[in-house]
Amino acid sequence: MTALDLPATTSAPARRTLSRRASFWVAAAVAAISLWTSAAPTTTYPLYAATWHLTPTATTAIFAVYPVVLVAFLLIFGQLSDYIGRRQTMLYGVGAMLAGVLFFAVAPSVGWVYAGRALMGAGVGLALTPATAAAVELSARGKASRASSITTAATAVGLALATIVGGGLIEYAPAPLHLDFWVLLAVIAVVFAAVWQMPRHTKDESQGRWRPRPITVAKGIRVLYLAAALSVTAAYAFGSVFLALGAEIIRDLVGTGNIFVIGLLLAIFSAATGTTAIAGRRFPATRLVPLGAVLTLVDLGLLELASTQHSLPFFVATTVVGGTAYALLFSGGLGLIATHAPTHHRGGTVAAAYLVAYLLQGTIALTLGLVATASGLSTALLLGVTVIGTLALLVILAAGLLAARSRGPAKEA
Repeated sequence: MTALDLPATTSAPARRTLSRRASFWVAAAVAAISLWTSAAPTTTYPLYAATWHLTPTATTAIFAVYPVVLVAFLLIFGQLSDYIGRRQTMLYGVGAMLAGVLFFAVAPSVGWVYAGRALMGAGVGLALTPATAAAVELSARGKASRASSITTAATAVGLALATIVGGGLIEYAPAPLHLDFWVLLAVIAVVFAAVWQMPRHTKDESQGRWRPRPITVAKGIRVLYLAAALSVTAAYAFGSVFLALGAEIIRDLVGTGNIFVIGLLLAIFSAATGTTAIAGRRFPATRLVPLGAVLTLVDLGLLELASTQHSLPFFVATTVVGGTAYALLFSGGLGLIATHAPTHHRGGTVAAAYLVAYLLQGTIALTLGLVATASGLSTALLLGVTVIGTLALLVILAAGLLAARSRGPAKEA
């Protein structure tokens, strides 16, 4: 059985659908808008704080609502696309993102922002897993690793657009609390229309009917899943520092209040991510993962230097190395799943990796906000460095275990 959406055989007039290649790029676009939606409020957090007199705890809670809801949807609907098809599940997810961004676009108070953030989490929870799986299934034969690299690059583009477009509109355009969300709303509407034109799912009756059930990982790939999940989790944990506190770090530690400049500096992280993802697609995922973990440890040292020295050059170096490490970890983790997970378990396996990653990302973001409120931003950064460094070490250990297993008998205890 393949979870790839294919045209159904029917006597009704044929519906005009996109080609396989075009559908691949639509799946990548869904990944891009998922991350754009996720990061859209990043450059707005300081403005919310100033306008509505919010504490760092309140602003990071806005961020944390997103992964909490996303995790709940992954738990319930993580395997949905394996049953009803990638296209249908993406439509539900992109539709929820539309609603969430609309709440931000019209928000008169922080309560609307919390509601919109919850809808964003639901939308990305539904859309990102099938988009990732569809990219693998729509890629050319033998090019699954290319799909994970393109997906990583697409998410980097989404993050960059969030910070650059958002920062520019907030700093230089009218309605700084709302206009960037109206722009994003228009982009999501275009992507929704493109997803609608993708081929429909042909159901395999042997799969049975979908019902809520725990996410499972096939027994034969559990060590591989451990390495993949830790890799994606470490990438997201590091990303949470930039998404939840990045604007505050630049404003307070580097010394600029220009939102567009803040957005450009945050976008360096995304540019490094996208460039590395494309350059690294020729290398096996088993090499990308440990290298990404080592670079993460290096970058944590640079982050501490940037914060203690209040240095813009150190911060720029941190974003470049951090974006490179993020790409290696994220692309490598997805690459492990893409090349080894059975097709009929691929959606569930990807969802399981995202589940762990987002759960920890939300926990870290909220904890950092609480610590920043109580003890200051420097203390929060030190805690984040400790947690992310521990994750990077676990990734190195898991990658070593996977390498040892691959040299031994090809079975799992």
